[in-house]
Amino acid sequence: MNISLSEIRKPIELHMEAFEKKFQASMKSNVPLLDKITHYIVKRKGKQMRPMFVFLCAGIHGNINESTHRGAALIELLHTATLVHDDVVDDSNLRRGFFSINALWKNKIAVLVGDYLLSKGLLLSIDNGEFTLLQLVSEAVRRMSEGELLQIEKARKLDIEESVYFEIITNKTASLIAACCAVGTASAGANPQQTETMRAIGNDIGIAFQIKDDLFDYMQATQTGKPSGIDIKERKMTLPIIYTLKNATKAERNQIIYIIKNQNEDVAKVAQVLSLINKYQGIEYATKVMEIYCSKALTALSILPDSSYKSALTDLIKYTINRTK
Repeated sequence: MNISLSEIRKPIELHMEAFEKKFQASMKSNVPLLDKITHYIVKRKGKQMRPMFVFLCAGIHGNINESTHRGAALIELLHTATLVHDDVVDDSNLRRGFFSINALWKNKIAVLVGDYLLSKGLLLSIDNGEFTLLQLVSEAVRRMSEGELLQIEKARKLDIEESVYFEIITNKTASLIAACCAVGTASAGANPQQTETMRAIGNDIGIAFQIKDDLFDYMQATQTGKPSGIDIKERKMTLPIIYTLKNATKAERNQIIYIIKNQNEDVAKVAQVLSLINKYQGIEYATKVMEIYCSKALTALSILPDSSYKSALTDLIKYTINRTK
């Protein structure tokens, strides 16, 4: 039976409750419109897995403190800013089942709100002298931007290989989870070597996390028999497609690329692509790769001293690849 996030949170429950209040306070503004929007953001918060990584990594290294709380708030401020900007870039009207900021207040305001959240994160770090934490998170944001731009560039040409895919997801997703683990560890007073070890563990978790995200679309299609194919419609080259293209015949490759480029709104054509992915076991291959990265993270974590925080982080790593949404 899969363990729930509420169970995983137990060793850090009090810290997470305090964090939620501090995070809300960190977004305060004297501008009524901005306060209204940030209140809306706080109300529709997600699973808060990233702050959990911060607190658990600090706990493993023996010292959850005010610096840890600031690190978690910094991560969440910058992450939220990137999500607000992403919705503008993707012209998305929904985020976590709610209307996005740009859907309710239009693009101009959404971009400015994202900028505001970025500035609040920067000031939170600078005002408290948290330069190490700021450096770790700023590096992640730079890499996230590079990953998104590389993905956009490759989506135009569809000339992506596995190595490029891993470069994209390492930058786009894994870099932030790696930063969470590094920030938590550094905030507890750990040395640079310990911080780097946890950053590397976070990187492997993040890669597994993104592959799981990429698999949701295909799993839904397999379970329901309906070709949702959202990634195909958006011309995102994910691991199941890349593996299929690598192993398919030349005629099949040409067919897949033509459909993705020109017929990605045609349900019957998308179903043909999904059929070829099933034929070459693209989903099974991606699942195996995801499990390898998860296992790598768990093996690296296993050598650290046992504690309730380590047990919870172990469960959180397993949760990332077993979650259902």
